[in-house]
Amino acid sequence: MNDILIISNYYPPEKGAAANRIEQLALKLNQNGYEVCVISPLPNYPKGELFPEYKGKFSVTEKIQNITLKRLWIYPSNSSNIFKRIVSTLSFSSVLFFYLLFAKTPKKVIVQSPPLLLSFVSVFALWIKRKKIILNVSDLWPTAAIELQVLKKNSISHKMLLFIERFIYKKATHIFGQSNEIIDHIHSIFPKKKCFLYRNYPDHFIENVIPENGNSNEPIKLFYAGLLGVAQGVFELIQQLNLENLNIELHIFGDGAEKAQIVNYMNQNPMQKIIFHGMLDRNVLHEKLMGLDIALVPLKTRIYGSVPSKIFEYSALGFPILYFGGGEGESIVEENNLGWVVPVEDFEGLNVALQKISATGKDKIQSMKKTIFLHAKSNFNLDQQMKNLIENDAF
Repeated sequence: MNDILIISNYYPPEKGAAANRIEQLALKLNQNGYEVCVISPLPNYPKGELFPEYKGKFSVTEKIQNITLKRLWIYPSNSSNIFKRIVSTLSFSSVLFFYLLFAKTPKKVIVQSPPLLLSFVSVFALWIKRKKIILNVSDLWPTAAIELQVLKKNSISHKMLLFIERFIYKKATHIFGQSNEIIDHIHSIFPKKKCFLYRNYPDHFIENVIPENGNSNEPIKLFYAGLLGVAQGVFELIQQLNLENLNIELHIFGDGAEKAQIVNYMNQNPMQKIIFHGMLDRNVLHEKLMGLDIALVPLKTRIYGSVPSKIFEYSALGFPILYFGGGEGESIVEENNLGWVVPVEDFEGLNVALQKISATGKDKIQSMKKTIFLHAKSNFNLDQQMKNLIENDAF
């Protein structure tokens, strides 16, 4: 059996797209004959505090679903204080660096990036030990940080991150990019670097997942499910929505930095037809979503290289997509007829699209669900993607 190690900043029982993505990769590799080990911090996301069962421990080794998990110490924090966040990142990175240097590790290692500091520490230690390094790039940093205005262009921090970015690309044996834009960016720096497109396809196609008989008299139920953070801009979005005279209500699931603002706004505006459900376990969430109609996938600004995995996740459940994020994700929704596209930051256009959706009616949306589910099942196939990657010696 082939041994392979995955290094990630997130892994279940933590919730969210990043943790789910890495778990899915680990499970699929195991199903294809690999002995998989994952190194991650002691679970602490998104609250920035250790989960109760991991408190008071420096490291934990456990086996779940045939995956060996090595969880290392971290000083957890989701504080807005930048110093505390840096200390948190450095704590795990330091422990990880010495672990990789002195512990026995497989010849093949997948390193998740971002976060950049974590990937730099991992790649540096693995390069010293001459391992085969497979870099899995899901977002482009520091490019995304500049676009989100959390980092100033040409600042000292920016220049340091650019150095780290170039280093990890250069030392990686080859690279997985979650979008064509990511691969184009890497090739603009290292034209000969071997890259593979690795989409965040789901693994939860369920026959007869779509209810046959919905109540056409009920409102159309739009939903957002995911991180309530700066990049998604859900707080600004709900302030701009005009649902008052539409046959639409919005359901929000998730947690994150904007949660308190969102809840406070809803308390002050109880007639906005917005319902907040909080964070749910992924399986519970999917069951809850079955009574809803359309997935809202927003980004606060167009982020080069970013393709939200929600596009694939929710089309695999048969949901039409209302996409409000720009970039490559926009092209995917349009080319695959997955729903509606509104230019990023165009709130007037978003409200116009909602008027059209309201006039569409639930019966038409029900028909769209079946078409989208079948299309996603054929075209967003994780097993086929893994098979192609293995045949091309990507692992």
